[in-house]
Amino acid sequence: MRREELGSLAMFMAVADEGSFTKAAGKLGISQSALSHSLRRLEARLGLRLLTRTTRSVAPTLAGERLIETLRPALEEIDQKLAALAELRDRPAGTVRITTSSHAARAVLWPAIDRLTAENPDINVEVNIEGGLVDIVAERYDAGIRLGERLEQDMIAVPISPRLRMAAVASPLYLNGKTIPETPYDLAHHNCINLRLPTSGGLYSWEFERDGKEIRVKTQGQLVFNDINLIVEAALTGHGIAFMLEDHVKDHLSSGALVQILEEWCEPFDGYYLYYPSRRQPSPAFNLVLDALRYKV
Repeated sequence: MRREELGSLAMFMAVADEGSFTKAAGKLGISQSALSHSLRRLEARLGLRLLTRTTRSVAPTLAGERLIETLRPALEEIDQKLAALAELRDRPAGTVRITTSSHAARAVLWPAIDRLTAENPDINVEVNIEGGLVDIVAERYDAGIRLGERLEQDMIAVPISPRLRMAAVASPLYLNGKTIPETPYDLAHHNCINLRLPTSGGLYSWEFERDGKEIRVKTQGQLVFNDINLIVEAALTGHGIAFMLEDHVKDHLSSGALVQILEEWCEPFDGYYLYYPSRRQPSPAFNLVLDALRYKV
C-alpha cells in the first residue's frame, strides 16, 4: 500500500467518526475539498462506495462499515505504538484527550493541568466538555471524568476528588412566608427549578438518601433549564427551590444569598473518577496526567 493511501484511510475514519466532511477537515487541519478529493480517489481504487453523502449528513455504507471494523483496532494499535515511542524521549511528550463535565473540568481537572503543562511543555491536553455520557473508545479519548455512579464497564477507574454532596437550596425571598420542606415529599407543594438531562432528554429526578433509605422525587415548577448556572441564577432571584452539587452554591450559602434545606437528606456519595480502557497501554504523558489528578486522602 502506498503512503498516500494510508493517509486516505485515516481521512476516511475521521469523516466516519465526525459524520461530517466539514468537522473532519477541521479536525485534520486540511481543506474540505482536499479531503473530499482524497476519499473519492480511495473509493475509485477500491471500486466501492464507502460513504453515503446527503446535504445534511454523511454515513458509511455497508462496505464502509466493514472497513471501519478493520481499521479502528489497527489505528488504535498504531496510536499506542507511537505513544510508546515517547518513552525514548528525555521528557514525556504527547497529547492527552479527556472528556468531562463542566463542573469537574473547573473544580478538579483545570487546577491539575494548569500545574502539569507549566512543568511539562511537551505535553498537550485537550479537554472536551460534554453534558452527557460519551463512549470514550469510539470517540478516541484517552480518558473520561465522571461521577463514580456513572462509570462505564470494563474501565480502570481512579478517584480524583473527595466525596460530594447534593444540596436543595432556595433564596430567603422565596422561602419567606412558606412552609419549609421537612421531607423530599414536601417538595410537591413548592415551585422547583428543574434540569433537562442532555443524554436522555428527560427531567432529572431529585435523589435523596437518609439512614440508608433512598428516595427519587419528580418535581414540578415553572422553569426548566439544561444549564446549571441558569438554575443557580433562578434560585438566587427567588423563582423556587433548586437541586445541584453543593459545590456549585457554596459561596452563595456562605453569604446567605441561598439557604440549604433538607440537608439531612443529602448524604455524601462517591466523587469524580478518571476512567480509561483497561486494554489500552497508557503513554508516559497520560501517566503524568493521571498522577497529577489522583486524589490523595
